Amino acid sequence: MENALKTMKIFILLLSMVVRSSQLTLNECGVEARRPQYNDIAVECGTSSITLEIKLCPVIYTGYNESLLILNHMMQSECRASLETSGGSPVARFTFPLNMTHACGSVFLTTSAAGTGVFSDFSNIQTVNISGIVRSVDPTTGTVTYNAELKYYYSCAYPLEYLINNTQIDVSASSIAVRDNNGTFISTLSMTLYSDENYTEPLIIPEAGIELRTSVYVKVKATNLTSQYHVLLDRCYASISPLPTNSSFFNLFVPCNKDRLTTILLNGEAQEANFKFQAFRFIEQQNETVSTYFLHCITRLCERSICSTFRDCNQRRKRSTLETSDVESTDTYTLTSPMITTASDTSSSKEQAAVADERSDSTAGLGAAVGVLAFVCIVALSVAAIFYMRLRN
Repeated sequence: MENALKTMKIFILLLSMVVRSSQLTLNECGVEARRPQYNDIAVECGTSSITLEIKLCPVIYTGYNESLLILNHMMQSECRASLETSGGSPVARFTFPLNMTHACGSVFLTTSAAGTGVFSDFSNIQTVNISGIVRSVDPTTGTVTYNAELKYYYSCAYPLEYLINNTQIDVSASSIAVRDNNGTFISTLSMTLYSDENYTEPLIIPEAGIELRTSVYVKVKATNLTSQYHVLLDRCYASISPLPTNSSFFNLFVPCNKDRLTTILLNGEAQEANFKFQAFRFIEQQNETVSTYFLHCITRLCERSICSTFRDCNQRRKRSTLETSDVESTDTYTLTSPMITTASDTSSSKEQAAVADERSDSTAGLGAAVGVLAFVCIVALSVAAIFYMRLRN
């Protein structure tokens, strides 16, 4: 009896979905009335949500409509498809947030692998794969049906390791059909420089550069990020060139090793990470008026429950220095940041000015001595001439 009531409720629900459907007809589809194909689904892996678009005419051709396409067996209204006809071919559109508790039944799977390229210093690079299926529900009653079952699979892969600098990053990505698709959280990350420990006053760098040993406060922040992730800085470094390839660089910190004048204040414990360092200059720029360099950070989004394992030096590979080949940049994650300029050593400047003044005084003294000597010579010649004239007379 209970099973019969459950079946009746499902049947009534399906009938109500058919009544609420758009009633798009095959005649309106024209040449697009055909059997379904593998490329009938488009997947957009966004920064805060995933959007699926399924061509609707093949669905209608098979005997269904957008109300009979169910996402991961979820019947809630927010997980249902809506009809979209403004883009040309009509589509059934699903949009759901990237949140483990509100992703309309999507499966979240985190995998780990050894890093390569710019991430080769790390033995545990994580990727989150979000996947699921859209199935058709057959409203046919009776013993047999002539409607084929429809299945549309989707998958989005989100890396959790990024190379950023103090430029806001905006990236969008999309792919098509049942192939795996790549998305990114990278547009939710930003890096800002401050001059105070409360992170309220943005750092303003004058044309002459900031003084050596000035404290620079750095904040890396994630916004519009689902709550299960925290921000973890794996490595931050400075390089003379905007792109670190073939450029001198200096590590502020790498896994389990940091410069003595760098202090990590907050890392892997919230959706922002903070650290500070003291302004320095590159020795190879010692003949320059100011030393200029760029700041880069490799940033991980880690699940809150396992962030602590990435801070455990006993469970990760560490390297105190990196070869230049290890920091080669990729087009995907490397951006150019504004320059940091450091003023030259003020004591050296004063010493050079004193030497210049001393040379100026020496030159002036030599000129005065030459002038006096010339005057004496002129007077002596005049006296000799007068004496000679008197002797002749």
